[in-house]
Amino acid sequence: EVQLVESGGGLVQAGGSLRLSCAASGFTFNDHVIGWFRQVLGKDREAVSCISTSNDRTYYADSVKGRFTISRDSAKNTVYLQMNSLKPEDAANYQCGVEVGCATKVSQAYHGRDYWGKGTLVTVSS
Repeated sequence: EVQLVESGGGLVQAGGSLRLSCAASGFTFNDHVIGWFRQVLGKDREAVSCISTSNDRTYYADSVKGRFTISRDSAKNTVYLQMNSLKPEDAANYQCGVEVGCATKVSQAYHGRDYWGKGTLVTVSS
């Protein structure tokens, strides 16, 4: 059974930091690109950051460049998103996932099936 489980969301003041974790199981971790996505009510889901497991590529949305850092620990099958200098517009439900868009962004093969976690809510007070 494929599972992606996010943690680390919460309420933070503008300018503060959070670290999100995505624990993966049920598939070969190093063969899949895993990304972080966010969505707010009434808007499309946005790819925030993606990380390759077979090359040195990462992707960041322009809105988070210089503030967010994605990383992975293959031994723990976990991907992290360090979020610094948070802004109110960063508030969203953050999901980790496997999907073709992230694979394309970091030039890694896509295996033809999407996987999604349930998400963790990030709230930023002004």
